[in-house]
Amino acid sequence: MFEHEQFQKKLYGRRKGPKLSAHKEDLRQTLLPKHALNIVQGTDPRDYFAPRVEDVWLEIGFGAGEHMLALARTNPAVGLIGAEPYESGVAKLLSHMEDNPPANLRIHEGDARDILAALPDGSLGKVFVLFPDPWPKTRHHKRRFIQTEMLTAFARVLRAGGEFRFASDDAGYAAWTLERALAHPDFAWTAQSPADFNARPSHWPPTRYEAKALHGPPVYYSFVRA
Repeated sequence: MFEHEQFQKKLYGRRKGPKLSAHKEDLRQTLLPKHALNIVQGTDPRDYFAPRVEDVWLEIGFGAGEHMLALARTNPAVGLIGAEPYESGVAKLLSHMEDNPPANLRIHEGDARDILAALPDGSLGKVFVLFPDPWPKTRHHKRRFIQTEMLTAFARVLRAGGEFRFASDDAGYAAWTLERALAHPDFAWTAQSPADFNARPSHWPPTRYEAKALHGPPVYYSFVRA
């Protein structure tokens, strides 16, 4: 059983950015509570949604939320849960969805490990970690979200045949993730050739971080839960 205590308790990175506009602050007070995830230990994540959904996917560190919101709109029978500790990122997502808020989207403004610790075994269909902070300095590698123990946590909450998707424009972090995923007994890499991971698949909605590609050409990895 996954225990939250196994993991470092400190959440690295920014929590707050520039002062929010009055409109975004109002969305945090009015729209966010309607979509906030109320984590309950051991609850089937499908029960977080009304009407109840057929499957649930989790995005960790959703940035401004473009990818998650696109998935929610195109997959109405799937529940999307997003974890993002950065206040400004949550506010941007709220501004993108305010005109047509999808019922199948829940937001956790905090640490994704809180969600993982509460989920039952085999309760998710997909987990997304897209363009996370690479923490490029060697002394900071321990701060990277993808660690072997985190992959074990993903394996626990994903059902058999479920998918873990990872994308990065940082070659060092991409190699780091691939090495650990290939060594993990619960995951199999789906790529058959470089073409399978050097271009974004058509069913992966783009993100603004991908458009920047500050560190180099992005890679797109997909791993299936054995």
